[in-house]
Amino acid sequence: MSEVDRPTRPVPPPLPALLRGENADVYFLRTQQVLRNDGRDPMVTMEVFCRKEGATLCGIDEVKGLLAVALQEEAAAGRATVWALRDGDLIGAKEVVLRIRAPYLSFAHLETAYLGAMAHGTGWATAARAIVDAAAPTRVIAFGARHVHPNVADRLDHAALIGGALGASTSAASARHQIAPVGTMPHALVLIYGDTVDAALAFDRAVDAEVPRIVLVDTFRDEAEESTSVAKALGDRLGGVRLDRASELGGVTPELVAEVRAALDAAGATHAKIVISGGLTVERIAQFKAAASPVDTYAVGSAISGARPVDFTADIHEVDGVQSGKRGRAGGLTDSPRLREVDLAAWREAVQKG
Repeated sequence: MSEVDRPTRPVPPPLPALLRGENADVYFLRTQQVLRNDGRDPMVTMEVFCRKEGATLCGIDEVKGLLAVALQEEAAAGRATVWALRDGDLIGAKEVVLRIRAPYLSFAHLETAYLGAMAHGTGWATAARAIVDAAAPTRVIAFGARHVHPNVADRLDHAALIGGALGASTSAASARHQIAPVGTMPHALVLIYGDTVDAALAFDRAVDAEVPRIVLVDTFRDEAEESTSVAKALGDRLGGVRLDRASELGGVTPELVAEVRAALDAAGATHAKIVISGGLTVERIAQFKAAASPVDTYAVGSAISGARPVDFTADIHEVDGVQSGKRGRAGGLTDSPRLREVDLAAWREAVQKG
């Protein structure tokens, strides 16, 4: 545990309500009330783990920022130390991912928050990793923001990127990773213009040149026909096409992708890429891979955003230096060689900049 953990990217600041415990399970607040009433504030060592083998840890970097702010005074007085793993670490079942040693009243009200942040983040990142592994070496981008509450869309996209996605549709998480957000065009744009080529040309006139011209080609006519039309209209400026055929029409299939690839090639657009979206899962991606389908990018939404959270558990292992533990679990510190001591001052600075 000699290596010190410092941030490598911006950290979202914790909400004031979270720091006040307004989102905490109420029994933690009542526990603080009881301890204060009796004048007790023991120094405790808390350890956090999950039971899922091979999960992709995510959310813990945000937790470090939370603790860095909440424990500022205790850390300055030498009474708070945190050790942790990092976003993106593959973890073993029951491996300790976070250890906090501090006066209990200073962080009891944060347990709900730090467990929840890691539960959702790790669930999303683990699902993204499964998608990326299934698609490899083909590129995956995250399109799941529309499936979650907007207040956590950036956390979702961050988790997808941690899980191996190479792009995400929203700006906040993309900026955190110092990459440009990715996207094509919605059906709304094509419907408003009433013609796919007109919409594509309008997009080409208005949007910055560095943004790839990826045209949605399933709104009005056959995808191969529309692909041919936009290829002729945009020429070398066409970056690619996106296929998102409605489920009522059978959705996107390997046969459709092959047909569109042939149409693009025949129109001289051999450079144009094919992006597919619409209910993609590990199983559906496997079908495209088995067919050697010429997909260049999989845009995946609900298979990541709808992932089940990974449950994390927090246990006190020491109280005022004395081993303690719940019956059925060992007391005392768990051997955790991968933990790194967290530079709380550096993480607090990152939060202030973020």
